[in-house]
Amino acid sequence: MEIQLIQLYVLVCHVYDTQPETCFQRSSNNSNPRFTDPELVTIYLFAHLQGVFEKKAIHQFINDYWSEFFPHVPAYQTFVARLNQLETTFQTIGGYLQQMLKDSFAPEIDHLIDSVPVMLAKGGHAYGARVACDVSDVGYCASKKMYFHGVRLHTIAMRRNGRLPLPQQIWLREGSCHDLRSVREQEVYLPQSSLIGDKAYLDPTLNARLEAQQTTLYAPRKKPKGKELSASEKHYNRLVSRLRQPIESFFNWLIDKTDIQRAGRVRSTEGLMIHCFGKLTFAFYLLAFNS
Repeated sequence: MEIQLIQLYVLVCHVYDTQPETCFQRSSNNSNPRFTDPELVTIYLFAHLQGVFEKKAIHQFINDYWSEFFPHVPAYQTFVARLNQLETTFQTIGGYLQQMLKDSFAPEIDHLIDSVPVMLAKGGHAYGARVACDVSDVGYCASKKMYFHGVRLHTIAMRRNGRLPLPQQIWLREGSCHDLRSVREQEVYLPQSSLIGDKAYLDPTLNARLEAQQTTLYAPRKKPKGKELSASEKHYNRLVSRLRQPIESFFNWLIDKTDIQRAGRVRSTEGLMIHCFGKLTFAFYLLAFNS
């Protein structure tokens, strides 16, 4: 575990020292504190490796077992306040790891698209939630058959034979934003490829936009009102469902490894961004070094 911690710290320092998005953060008069941002990021990611996901539990975990390596860890309130300022840092490290993965695999033409909710509150508590209301609101999760207050994590991922899909584009939208509206407004660019999604993406406007990029959209056919699907249409739907199954597996893996879907202890917009992008960075770390 000590070697793992040191390797993780070296990686974080390398990215922090070579990427301008993080280098430029250190231009203030307090750019050399006793407890550094690379230490803070390392602690966050290392705790996740040990299955510790909540900020308070992370802080306690380091103080109880790893204070020899991090003797200047601040009080919990300061720890959280500084962590919540590192959205750009986590996005930069995640992007670096994503590029490592891209460079290690031959590109494939098949892409998958779907979304997963990140829930600040759910069920009857959804309508009374007031956290991060500038970026989140009430939406409906069809797979769980429940309303939630939060955001949707939209992902376009590249299919990889025998492996989890590799996310290519990730963005957040409010919980009420329909998947089709989200992808329309995102201006997706996937030239000369294919995009596989569920029925939500079956739309003439989106299809025309993709065709202009020489990209084919595959989505299950909807049942005509008052009619049944033909045998060939049912077979086509089963085939598309099989092709898009890997992105469901990716989301299940992401939830299992990071606990990203449960954000009930988040108390601010900045905290929600760290909850999402910090855990996504950890997921990219797992994909890069455990693939």
